[in-house]
Amino acid sequence: MSDIDRRKFLQATAALGALASFGLGRAASAQGKSPGDFPDILRKPIPSTGEEIPAIGLGSWITFNVGNDQVLRDQCADVISAFFAAGGRMIDSSPMYGSAQEVIGYCLDKLGARDQVFSTDKVWTSGDGVAQIDQTLARWHMQKFDLLQVHNLLGITDNLRLLFRLKDEGLLRYVGVTTSHGRRTDDLIAVMKNERLDFVQVTYNPIDRKVEEYLLPMAYDRGIAVIVNRPFRGGSLTERLEGEPLPEFASDLEVESWAQLILKYLIAHPSVTCPIPATTSPGHAAENMRAATGLLPDDKMREQIAAVIGVLV
Repeated sequence: MSDIDRRKFLQATAALGALASFGLGRAASAQGKSPGDFPDILRKPIPSTGEEIPAIGLGSWITFNVGNDQVLRDQCADVISAFFAAGGRMIDSSPMYGSAQEVIGYCLDKLGARDQVFSTDKVWTSGDGVAQIDQTLARWHMQKFDLLQVHNLLGITDNLRLLFRLKDEGLLRYVGVTTSHGRRTDDLIAVMKNERLDFVQVTYNPIDRKVEEYLLPMAYDRGIAVIVNRPFRGGSLTERLEGEPLPEFASDLEVESWAQLILKYLIAHPSVTCPIPATTSPGHAAENMRAATGLLPDDKMREQIAAVIGVLV
């Protein structure tokens, strides 16, 4: 980044810190409400349009791959119900997640909540992207998606061209590209430099911080929204922290768990739009959403969070 760009980025960090110190209250929790009925939930703007979405989303990797097991499908519906009831909107999936897409479609039908979701999925093929997207739409029971992403840069040239065409034709609202597990970050940066993306999706948490060096500042400078996957390292991070006492300074943020502390660490970053933690527990879905209320850590406290977690894991 140039000195001017870096100055803009630091100014944004300071502005978000000021918002954090002002406070955001607590979320309402009533099923069936529209997104506008949750004034205390922190929302982040999608830079390319200014549209705001709640700062915590819901992932579906592993957790929604339950096949035709009716009990587990209904449990997934309970998770989505709790997520919506706490003010959530973005649900993310992929063709590589087994039965997750079909299960999400079932859940949205059961809950009658299709108008509440910010639908986020991916194209993951080196073959016929159109056929795969049609199949994904059928599984979700959707007419069109809010966001489709080229998953792990597979078939990036053809699939990105396809997604931009769908957007131009009004069949898709936003276009993105994903990576995970810290892989191919440099390749993603190259795409960000050359394409006008709406979103990128990357792995980021207090342990995996490589994207802080260049990718996150670039996303801010180029007006690209950032979705964070693996905020809990697929659950291994929160499992390792289970039973450990929260640091004393966590009380200033009114957090109830390590999961909330990690999520606050993430959403306090000015480039981060929406982490997407996955869960099989309705209680955890609601708990995660509460991280988007109340105070946020400033830069100094974010470093404290990373340092404490780094020692414990």
